[in-house]
Amino acid sequence: MLSTKPGPIGIFDSGYGGLTILHGIRQLLPEYDYLYLGDNARAPYGARSFDVVYEFTRQAVLKLFESGCHLVILGCNTASAKALRTIQQHDLPKWDPERRVLGVIRPTAEVIGSLTRSRHVGVLATEGTIKSESYNLEIQKLHPDIQVSGVACPFWVPLVEYNEADSPGADYFVKKRIDEIMRKDPLIDCIILGCTHYPLLMPKILKYLPDGVRVVPQGEYVADSLASYFQRNTTIEQLCTKGHTVRYLTTENPDKFREQAQIFLHEPIEVENVTLG
Repeated sequence: MLSTKPGPIGIFDSGYGGLTILHGIRQLLPEYDYLYLGDNARAPYGARSFDVVYEFTRQAVLKLFESGCHLVILGCNTASAKALRTIQQHDLPKWDPERRVLGVIRPTAEVIGSLTRSRHVGVLATEGTIKSESYNLEIQKLHPDIQVSGVACPFWVPLVEYNEADSPGADYFVKKRIDEIMRKDPLIDCIILGCTHYPLLMPKILKYLPDGVRVVPQGEYVADSLASYFQRNTTIEQLCTKGHTVRYLTTENPDKFREQAQIFLHEPIEVENVTLG
């Protein structure tokens, strides 16, 4: 039985990348309480099948609901691409039709129409997100005139998580994928970073990006979208507590999470271990 009392906003990611989404949201909406869950023991999700990603994400969302959340944001592009729709349509009606699960793809798709002039957009993301074509579908739905090209960047997440984002070796992998997507469509004027790890590679990305091409990280747009969502949905907003707190849960060793999280956050944190499934 899920609690009906107000609770924190839940943010889920397969690993650490969702911390960039959490940071963006807290910058804009610092007054709320947040509960972050990283399924670090089973990360990365990028190359896993739709069924596996759905099952893992379903377990995580249910854990956050059981922990008091009424709203959960999938701060993970792979989970948003492969699991969000099924959870919204299949699971929420059974669990509690008043609770909400939101993703990170739609807010970015909504805003891209006002950012691109050439109407040619690139997406750099994990293999799973690119294969799902979720960005293509969402952008086409909202902006039928925009042409979308995607390229998978399989080595970018390990570069970040092994703290190699600033290393000379990272230049090769970043330049290779940017060159590839610009060859695919030289008219691209906006590139969406479709993985929440990628903003930590921003200095390298900007170094190799052609002049006039804009980078679109997700954090600020997801935060803006959430603020707008709360204005339209006051009932769910009132079920989100406001105490300026953040708690962190991980399926991995808490000490390891705390150490890795320092790459993304610049504050000491306390972490608890949880089991999913």
